[in-house]
Amino acid sequence: MKVAILTMLSGLSTTYSLVNVVAYQIRMLLQANVTVKVLVSETCPDEERTGVFLDERVQWVKIANTLNGKAMIWHDYSAPSGSVHETFFEEADVIAKDFVRHLKDVDVCIMHDILYQGWHLLHNIAIRKVQKELEHVRFLAFTHSFPVCRPKEMTYPFSARFMDMPRTKFVYPTYSGIPALARQYDVPEGKCAVVYNTMPLISAASRDVQCVAQHMDLIHPELLAVYPARLTTGKRFEKVAALAGAIHTATEKEIKVIFCDFPSADISSHVYKTMIRMEGKKYGLQGDDLLFTSDLGYADGFPRHAVFELFQLSNLFICPSYSESFGLTVLEAASRGNFLVLNEAVPALKELGSSLGAYFMRWDARNFGYDTHEKYRPSEEAYYQDHGRIIVDRMREDHSLQAKTMVRNRYNDLWICQNQLMPLLEC
Repeated sequence: MKVAILTMLSGLSTTYSLVNVVAYQIRMLLQANVTVKVLVSETCPDEERTGVFLDERVQWVKIANTLNGKAMIWHDYSAPSGSVHETFFEEADVIAKDFVRHLKDVDVCIMHDILYQGWHLLHNIAIRKVQKELEHVRFLAFTHSFPVCRPKEMTYPFSARFMDMPRTKFVYPTYSGIPALARQYDVPEGKCAVVYNTMPLISAASRDVQCVAQHMDLIHPELLAVYPARLTTGKRFEKVAALAGAIHTATEKEIKVIFCDFPSADISSHVYKTMIRMEGKKYGLQGDDLLFTSDLGYADGFPRHAVFELFQLSNLFICPSYSESFGLTVLEAASRGNFLVLNEAVPALKELGSSLGAYFMRWDARNFGYDTHEKYRPSEEAYYQDHGRIIVDRMREDHSLQAKTMVRNRYNDLWICQNQLMPLLEC
């Protein structure tokens, strides 16, 4: 499949939101192994191409914007009637010839605001001319602003902003706008579709986080836990793995755990990792549900800035640590909107967590002047599963946390591409 993205951008400044929308869409299509060409104005500066716009897989096409050596001036023809400038139709014919030449080898043409915006009326008329010659091409007409009320009286060519077009689906970013979009173009709502604007959480992340994303799905899991700590038994990594496994077993929720670890002289890293994995498996985790960043080449620790990025993606922080003087990672996780599960028996965690509304469980701990040892009845596994159900319920009831999780699960480029964009391209 080959797709053309028709934008007629004359610049690529990321302060212009449409530039970002187009960039995300190109990235989605490339990830789906779709051949992409991008049609922009011939005045669009090559030196402004950055990021995905420089991807060698993208065919970059410039559409005519001059007539007889003079630059075409785009007028804002938003009114439903009036008069156009003297060379309007001549300019439209020149543009149409370019459209024919560059669209004849594509299956679908995605247009961004071409049929909607008044200053694109010239390109609107041109594309309507060529679609008659390109009967094999289907069109998706994206509208990125509030639909226009359909006027009772209008004249050509101004009426093109309110006309249906053969083999065209009209696309809007929310379902609430579909009735108004259908009224603008006088089409059935069934000829309209929704494609959300995307939050490029992974593609916009640092290389370090993208490295993690290559080895673990950071988008789809309902529960994502990040635990940065020295790889020592005092930090109780195995208890994090055990609770995560019990949560999965008790609730059937998909959960992934990322350990941002760095070595300790207390125990062999290889030995301790094996113990942690075995404990996770014992309680219900699969092998690929756990990841140690030290296994990805970060032997001396994961970069601090990247830990913060992972906390922005995660929604669950489990800290069963044996002892803490303060617990800075608790603040770091809380500042990024994570549900906190802390060891109640550790004074510093109890003090900090109480002020932050944390959820408490009990593990062995070092207190001031004495150690504590927990006994679980009927079993540690039952204790974890009971609390796991409560944790999931509490997280579900937290609307802010649910919003954060939904943004990651639903408003990401992969979900949007698979569930909204690709079905339109393939139908």
